[in-house]
Amino acid sequence: MKIEVSVKPDSKEDSVSKDAFGLTVKTKAHAVDNKANEAVIELLADYFDVAKSTIRVVRGHHARKKVIEL
Repeated sequence: MKIEVSVKPDSKEDSVSKDAFGLTVKTKAHAVDNKANEAVIELLADYFDVAKSTIRVVRGHHARKKVIEL
């Protein structure tokens, strides 16, 4: 399953919320050295209750809009 995710790095809290366009993931991690992508994968793994290894970024590795595959 592929989903569109909007990422907001450097946020005050870590959270995942659903909206009309997909999911919004807020993370405290900075968008440096792939830290934000790793945090997004961890947060989505907790949100969907799956292993981190089952989630990968398909598109948007360096963008705020990402396509994630479960």
